[in-house]
Amino acid sequence: MIFNKTSLIAGLVGAAFAVSSAAQAGSVPKKTAWTAYGTTSSGYAQAVAIGNMLKKHYGTNLRVIPGKNDISRMAPLRDNKAGYCACGIAAYFGQEGVFIFADKNWGPQPIRVLMTNIGSFGLSLATAKDANVKTMADMKGKRVSWVQGAPALNWNVAAQLSFAGLTWDDVEKVKVSGFGASFDAIINGQSDAAFSSTVSPSPKKLAASPRGLRWVPVPHNDTEGWNRMSAAAPVYGKVKAKIGSEIDKQNPPQLSNYPYPILVANDRQDAGEVYAIVKAMVEHYDDYKNAAKGALGWKLANQNMQWAMPYHDGAVKYYKEAGTWNAAAQKHHDMLLGRQEVIKKAWDAMSGKDSMSKEDLKAAWGKARVAALKAAGLDPIFN
Repeated sequence: MIFNKTSLIAGLVGAAFAVSSAAQAGSVPKKTAWTAYGTTSSGYAQAVAIGNMLKKHYGTNLRVIPGKNDISRMAPLRDNKAGYCACGIAAYFGQEGVFIFADKNWGPQPIRVLMTNIGSFGLSLATAKDANVKTMADMKGKRVSWVQGAPALNWNVAAQLSFAGLTWDDVEKVKVSGFGASFDAIINGQSDAAFSSTVSPSPKKLAASPRGLRWVPVPHNDTEGWNRMSAAAPVYGKVKAKIGSEIDKQNPPQLSNYPYPILVANDRQDAGEVYAIVKAMVEHYDDYKNAAKGALGWKLANQNMQWAMPYHDGAVKYYKEAGTWNAAAQKHHDMLLGRQEVIKKAWDAMSGKDSMSKEDLKAAWGKARVAALKAAGLDPIFN
């Protein structure tokens, strides 16, 4: 009984801390909670730096909750234990209801973007130099690390390969147990390539090995290649990577990337509070831009108003006032809201979710989701 009472009190305190009081609606909250990556991540450090800015100017007590995986970062948002998440690309998967979200405890999530951090790192296939891969087309027939239990990583590999019109069927799949193992396999001569960020420690290990490291470029002037890759992964943008292992700053490789962190909330979050937070982050950008590694990417000029997820109403209000929101952005935004509605209706219409096994639910939901999006004239993206 003592344990239950303590748990109840802790839960009530946590919920009170996470959700702003009605009196604070429409302004920067005095107390709020954000989830983020682990304490050693740049995303966590950036959230702390933004929290310090909010404390300085608004007296806000921002609690940053570190999460070791996508579930632990997204669950507090789902359960209203945190108002915001400085998330990774899992936020996009949540909107689409795929991977870990194709589960009876999740389903498609009503995600809304506040701001994104678009940095100068790159995302690509890291290859061993001796594999002699100089273009994406050279990947045909090569051995590629396929990470078990990490569908997002494997999806990114497929998206990169699509630049050259290739698929997983055009390469040799090397099954590995985790992200680190995907690079160990290259170093050990079992694989030739793996997907990564240029700033991850794993490519650095490969660069120091006898096999060496080379990033596969996706030339920005290759319109057809980019059309294929953007269709496979609408989250990608173009970047001349300036940071990371084996990156020549004088001649930066033309790669892809997507934002990290992505500051999101659910649609129910108070629009006035969201407006106030976005305004504070823009107006006091100088306070935190150099306070954490990678924080420069939050600047207003970096925001893509026609990205892969809809913005929160409060954020839209601010961007309209700032002059960065136009008719094209509104049209794209409305399409994304409609897309979320189609996916949610398809999920709600599925019967028997609670009695299905995880595998059966994923299979049934995958078919229902694709059918609903196609019927609405929308690209399923995840087939």
